[in-house]
Amino acid sequence: MIHMPTENTSQTADIEAIHQVVAAVEASQEAKDPDAFLSLFHPDALWTTGGGKVLIGLDAISEFTRKVLPGASWDGRVSYTVTHLQFLRPDVAAVKVSQVYHSADGPGDEGVPTYVMTKQDGRWLLTVCQNTQVPK
Repeated sequence: MIHMPTENTSQTADIEAIHQVVAAVEASQEAKDPDAFLSLFHPDALWTTGGGKVLIGLDAISEFTRKVLPGASWDGRVSYTVTHLQFLRPDVAAVKVSQVYHSADGPGDEGVPTYVMTKQDGRWLLTVCQNTQVPK
């Protein structure tokens, strides 16, 4: 079940923009495009990978992403779906995502990332992210 906050007119555009960021994460992962992925982050972002590696700041996130994303071993497509969105403040949102990697054989690895996003100069950015893998 997807839980979304009760919307008011000012939140509607923000909700759509947040969904667009998650869709851009999906597209950049599917394309294995580090530049597109990195463009979604706040410069001072904190990201914890599915393997538990803590990356602080865009430079560290960039170094890691440029090593692993282009050569990722999965083929097929990936889907990212917002399952919960909660505004902590008008410019800060907690976003829960369902992440599924698909192959010709069907659904594969799954994750349940949590993104804390902040609105900077009218743009929503990934600021604190925890990418948690679902055990098989």
